[in-house]
Amino acid sequence: MAAVVRKDRRSATWKSGNALSIRPAALIACSSNRRRRTLIDADAAATTATASDASSWAYLPEGVVDNIGWRVLAGDLLDYIRFRAVCPHWRSSTASPRGRGVVDPRFHPRRWMMLPEGHGLYPGHGKLRGYVRFFNLSTGTFVRVGLPLFRDHCALTSTDGIMLLQRDHDTAIRLLNPFTGDITELPRLDSLGSPVPLEERQLQTLRAVVAAAISVSADETVSVTMSLHLSQGFIFATSRDQKWRMSSFGLSLSYTPLPFQGKIYVVDDSQSSDGFEVLQIGPPQQDEMDPDFSYLPPPEFVAKCPVKPSNARICMIYFLAECNSEILLITMHVLDHDHQFSVYRLADLILERIVPVTDLGGNSIFLGPFSSRMLSVSAKAFPTIMADSIVFLDNNKHYLAQYQLSTRTLSPTSDGHLLGNIALPSPRSIFYYIFTCCFREKWLEQRAFDV
Repeated sequence: MAAVVRKDRRSATWKSGNALSIRPAALIACSSNRRRRTLIDADAAATTATASDASSWAYLPEGVVDNIGWRVLAGDLLDYIRFRAVCPHWRSSTASPRGRGVVDPRFHPRRWMMLPEGHGLYPGHGKLRGYVRFFNLSTGTFVRVGLPLFRDHCALTSTDGIMLLQRDHDTAIRLLNPFTGDITELPRLDSLGSPVPLEERQLQTLRAVVAAAISVSADETVSVTMSLHLSQGFIFATSRDQKWRMSSFGLSLSYTPLPFQGKIYVVDDSQSSDGFEVLQIGPPQQDEMDPDFSYLPPPEFVAKCPVKPSNARICMIYFLAECNSEILLITMHVLDHDHQFSVYRLADLILERIVPVTDLGGNSIFLGPFSSRMLSVSAKAFPTIMADSIVFLDNNKHYLAQYQLSTRTLSPTSDGHLLGNIALPSPRSIFYYIFTCCFREKWLEQRAFDV
């Protein structure tokens, strides 16, 4: 008997003789359900795996998290702060910088510099609403930090990212870590000298800080040594002192001193008849006979400087700069308005190896005149800056120039003259903002060369 195929409208199924088959639409629906269940199971498995992975990261052994944290901190303090913010376990497994931002040098925000806003906007200006911007010389990162403290404080200088502030109404000197908010108190600036209150003119002289070195002893006593403009001596104080003291020695200070790792390095010729030398001034020491009395040790010889050319027409100027955690001695030869630079590692000069270097590790060094700071800036972070170069103000051509060490060529950094009454073209280059940081007086005024 031939098979009879008929459709049963009531069941909406297809019948073939005694066999029952599901219609194609049902097959599609069933297959779709299976796929949906498979996808749900896969998503659940992925979620479980992700949660398991997150859980494994969140519950790394405390020692492992602590070790990773110190490695992150070696790069940058803000990266370390972000690292600790990942989860409660990572935060509890690592040392907190809060409360130790000044007394523990590991938490100093090195390579961070306060950004000159320009347009007359200084820290504490009402339009900034209590915020101050900082930028990183190595990464080019910019951050904005709320620092209402600047309403009645001014910044004198900064060392290793620690800001040296003076309170307006009583001349108190305070050290501030801008990213942790920690403050260390130092004696009042007017405690230096006679008990007679200093005049405003004298205070302005004391505020003209050329260089400041910060050191921390094993018992967490913070010491500061400062070189002042138009002064051959150094003033110093510790966080346990009641007043500032003047050093028992003086130096000619023909060139800008360099603070480095708690010490001050200077180029000086007053201690030798054989030419210029690099000298080192250590941090204040406690007197063994009187623990309440501190003194500044005399300068120590470090190395001889390269001899000046015999040509009397050549003017030779020395600079000290920090680059890649080492000290560089830079010489500038000026002959008939022509500039030539040479760079030496202090470590080589100590070994009496007078070999110029042309590789600055991809950095550029910004040079300011006397009483100004020298800055090492990464060309990778700021692509408009030429790597392995020296940036300086060419007083003859009235512009910022950059000298490339390997090719020994000179070129302008950007359009516009810095001197004279000619306005700088807009938009302003980052060169001008960084160069402003070399000039403490403009850095404090936040003029940014009239930006």
